[in-house]
Amino acid sequence: MSSRIVISQSGGGSRVRPAQERVLSEIAQLSEIAERPRAGLFITCLADLMRPSIGFASAKLLEEAGCEVIVPLQSCCGQPAWNSGDRASAQKIALATMDAFAGVDYIVAPSGSCAGMIRHHYPELFASDPALAARASAFAAKTHELTSFLTDVLGVTTVEAKFERRVTYHDSCSGLREMGVRAQPRILLASVKGLELVEMKDSDVCCGFGGTFAAKYGEISNAIVAEKMKNIEASEVPVLLAGDLGCLMNMAGKLSREGKAVEVRHIAEVLAGMTDAPPIGAPK
Repeated sequence: MSSRIVISQSGGGSRVRPAQERVLSEIAQLSEIAERPRAGLFITCLADLMRPSIGFASAKLLEEAGCEVIVPLQSCCGQPAWNSGDRASAQKIALATMDAFAGVDYIVAPSGSCAGMIRHHYPELFASDPALAARASAFAAKTHELTSFLTDVLGVTTVEAKFERRVTYHDSCSGLREMGVRAQPRILLASVKGLELVEMKDSDVCCGFGGTFAAKYGEISNAIVAEKMKNIEASEVPVLLAGDLGCLMNMAGKLSREGKAVEVRHIAEVLAGMTDAPPIGAPK
């Protein structure tokens, strides 16, 4: 059924009554909402359980970029099961994730690791089933890491944030190698008022986390993160940023155990101007 609103005219001019004005305003708002891209925010397990402020910061950034943010009931992306060889469980989780985010225009994660799992490995999970493989491929094509989505898809190059600190940035393995995230966070950080980015040596070298790798091979993981800590220290900055909470928790843990006074934060918190929460790993 179609409808229309007729505004009465008198004396050659239009006269809008208060009630009509409210209706027109509401219609304009609804029209604006309808035109906004629907971004499904994949919070990630770690952010949900360990650092919810990352989720809130991500939602704020997406809303400010003009998106309608959808946060459905969700669970893991399935990466731990996939990495452990439990294909059946990974498939069940992937199907649940695709069902949860049905109807959104994009799936956006503040994690290159989770985004990489969906983008690259969901299609692999269902390669033997043509129908599910096609569905997984379509879903994967809509999935983006947060900073990449803001810059590459929405064309955002500046944010309205202030952070008067010197920082260094760690490029997480999955974000860099699976999702092509390198320039995007730096473009956005360059617009943060008062922020100075100091590049550390080997910013693109692994921090030693690797999910289940850190649990299975603790000694190797510790040796890798020890090298990363040296490079962080050598940059002589008080703040470390990255785009994956797993990496951040691993580096924050090592820095804390060694008594190093380096503040560790997710890039979304800085870009959104939401840095009131204690740094990662710091006492609350």
